[in-house]
Amino acid sequence: MKLINKSMLTVLITLSTASVYYAQETQDTVKTKSKDIEEVILQGVTDIAKDRKTPVAASTIKAAQIVERLGNQELTEILNTTPSVYATKSGGGFGDGGITMRGFESRNIAVMVNGMPVNDMEGGSVYFSNWTGLADVTSFMQVQRGLGSSKLGIASVGGTMNFITRTSDMKKGGVVRLGVGNDDYLKTSFAYNTGKSENGWSTSFLTSRTSGGTYIDNTDFESYAYYFALGWEPNKKHNFQFTLTSSPQWHDQRTFAPTIANYIRFNPDNDNTPYRQYNSDFGYKTGANGDRYAIANRSNYYAKPVMMLNWDWTMNEKSKLSTVLYMSNGRGGGTGDLGSYWTGKFNSSGNPTTTNINSYRGTDGTFNYDQIFALNNGLNAGAPYQVTDPVTGKVSTVRDGIVRRASVNSHNWYGILANFQHKVNDNLSFSVGTDNRYYYGYHYQVVSDLYNANSYKEALNANVAPYNVTNAYDYKKLSWNPFGGKTAPISDQVGYSNDGEVLWYSGFAQVEYTKDKLSAFLQGSVSNQSYQRIDNFVKDGVTIQQGQAVNTKTGFKDLLGYNVKGGANYNINDYHNVFANIGYYSKQPFMNSVYPSNLQVLNPSLTNEKIFSAEIGYGFRSPKLTANVNLYRTEWKDRWLRRSGQVFDVADSTTPTGVSTVNGYSEISGITQLHMGVEVDAVYKPFHFLEFQGMLSYGDYQYKGNATGTNFDDNNNPVAVVGTKTTNTLYLDGVKVGGSSSNSIPQVTASLGATIRPVRDLNIYGTWRYVGKLYSSIDAATFTTVANQERGSLQLPDFNLFDIGASFKIRLKNTAQYFTIGANVYNLFDTTYIADGATNNFVKNVGDFKTNTNTDAQAQALYNTYINNPANFYKGIDTSNRVFFGFGRTWAANLSFNF
Repeated sequence: MKLINKSMLTVLITLSTASVYYAQETQDTVKTKSKDIEEVILQGVTDIAKDRKTPVAASTIKAAQIVERLGNQELTEILNTTPSVYATKSGGGFGDGGITMRGFESRNIAVMVNGMPVNDMEGGSVYFSNWTGLADVTSFMQVQRGLGSSKLGIASVGGTMNFITRTSDMKKGGVVRLGVGNDDYLKTSFAYNTGKSENGWSTSFLTSRTSGGTYIDNTDFESYAYYFALGWEPNKKHNFQFTLTSSPQWHDQRTFAPTIANYIRFNPDNDNTPYRQYNSDFGYKTGANGDRYAIANRSNYYAKPVMMLNWDWTMNEKSKLSTVLYMSNGRGGGTGDLGSYWTGKFNSSGNPTTTNINSYRGTDGTFNYDQIFALNNGLNAGAPYQVTDPVTGKVSTVRDGIVRRASVNSHNWYGILANFQHKVNDNLSFSVGTDNRYYYGYHYQVVSDLYNANSYKEALNANVAPYNVTNAYDYKKLSWNPFGGKTAPISDQVGYSNDGEVLWYSGFAQVEYTKDKLSAFLQGSVSNQSYQRIDNFVKDGVTIQQGQAVNTKTGFKDLLGYNVKGGANYNINDYHNVFANIGYYSKQPFMNSVYPSNLQVLNPSLTNEKIFSAEIGYGFRSPKLTANVNLYRTEWKDRWLRRSGQVFDVADSTTPTGVSTVNGYSEISGITQLHMGVEVDAVYKPFHFLEFQGMLSYGDYQYKGNATGTNFDDNNNPVAVVGTKTTNTLYLDGVKVGGSSSNSIPQVTASLGATIRPVRDLNIYGTWRYVGKLYSSIDAATFTTVANQERGSLQLPDFNLFDIGASFKIRLKNTAQYFTIGANVYNLFDTTYIADGATNNFVKNVGDFKTNTNTDAQAQALYNTYINNPANFYKGIDTSNRVFFGFGRTWAANLSFNF
């Protein structure tokens, strides 16, 4: 049921609720001069790049452009006209979008809010669904591609994204906004700013509610955002800013990428075209009244409140100290299925065979929950019992029942960031500082829906006797506690329960030199990351893993890392400038490579990842034309990668084909990547009412040398894919770089846009965007042969998209009051395209049909049948590939009133 059908009272409540914001939000314009940015915030630890001074490739997006053009898109999609940036909606759930920059994914892009790092401290991930309120409170966002100018010890391999929120002391005013869009999208918000009082106090408020669905079937969502800022400037020497923000939300998801064949098979129009909205991660249950209602198997829920206290102390004309204290106690997780049913059969090894939730689907490709509820009726799901294979006599333990679990990924995160700046003279300055953090992550599962079972039996906790769980956690019940709140008791935890503890200490320093036309910097940082894994289901000193007794707590493993980088910019004259930068990172690996395979055993071959990057650039500035050209090269050695969400083909003698599928993950080590490219972007204003924007980026991203991959099922057991071993050499040398999840990486992007202002306050704009050389994600099962290495990563079809929009401001007699009306249409021509690929299933040749038991003629006959069947292919690729299609035509409109 779409949430817009809820009482319109929600709209009235939201519009009348006080909230935090900044006053000038839509008074900014897309053409605001960069000087305005300096007036907003160029202090503290934000490290904002300055045009024709900071030697990095940077792009800045103003608040007005976000408000005008974002609509119901993902926040990161506003960057799709930025060189070397590719942002998609991924599975299509609210806030589930992904982004790559220069071929590197978000976990290797430093994401910051007001200069504060927000990448997950265990795995580097950024979940933008936790930050949906950023679109409402961002003054501007700056993307620095490559090394970036941040002084912190962060590994910005691909680049840096810094969201700068408005300070509380902006001028007095407010805004009320209503937004609507396709699939019952509805957003309401209210914001007000008091301005600064005579005593130096200022306050800002914002609250918003967003609900509806996305283009994908059964992706309903509900999201709230609140923001509060309190500022105090007692004198010219001291400025204090306190902010509190959070975006509690839940949303139903599509996390599994279906095969192209299934998109076509389950198209209700039966016209042999892909049904792009198809979602295989939900199903239907028949109610008592005979009506069907939807149940989501996959969903996400989270609340990540963040508190920050900034203190800027101007000691004297030459010295300044900026300090940030911050805290974030996030609570939430994601749901999915847990359990299986024994089929009553055994394989040739005497092991019992089971069926998971994918075995229970209806004719429309969704889960048949009537079957699952019937099988669970009266069942103590998960209760273990023993069965004996009559052939081999082997005794095994099986557990029947499928429930929905919620995998919790909560955390407590505290940090302090301090930066001392000193101006030695008119030409030379330096800064030193420290970035210290403490992180404790809670990882466990709880029951979210018993699916008609009486209870769920948990038998994996080695510290207690098996226990029954009856408490089911409702993922739509949001957390509003700004301090996080409680975690679930151990008596409710199922599946696994482990914690991650991270200590981070770092120091950094920078020297800057500026004289006449030259500006240069040299900076470096040293950091120590300490990781400890705590497994609450392990029996301390008794449980055996990989042949050794393990403890509940591993103890801390210290990993030292560092980086050094420098650069210079030279302004040839008022029109031309050139710059260059170079840097080296010794980057500590993430937690899951320190303790791989979800075990307590330390990785014996642990090593830092090494990144070397160099870049040169040219800029041109004139009253009508602004242009930039950048060339870059980045090499990344000793990368360790965990590839989750895998589906493996394994030998199974109980099936007609002799093969069955197992869900699991791969761990790949020893990866080397080389990324090179050129970027061009320009803005041309031939007249005051007409502006053109353009961008082209061309990259060459490929792997160097080979790597090693090991496959595991979801229970951490090694898996041998048909025709391979559990651990294999991956022949990757020269293969194009693909994603590490169900995502793709393009090597060519381009865009052209135009904005026309035919009359005052009317903007009409359109954008064409091209994506090419788009490569699917890699996996540890494909590249185990030289033959597949020569085929390379699967290249997906190129595509072109067009967006249009318009906005109009209606001014009132009071110049501080005006209405703004806006509308956007995305993918104007309803183009069908593949945005992300999850597999590398190549078009088969005759050799793929040869076996030890058939003849060449038989192989040829099989090949002929395959190649002559058009149902096996879609735009030149095999329809067995799992992909995410991009959204079709969508739209959004908004109305706001500023006062």
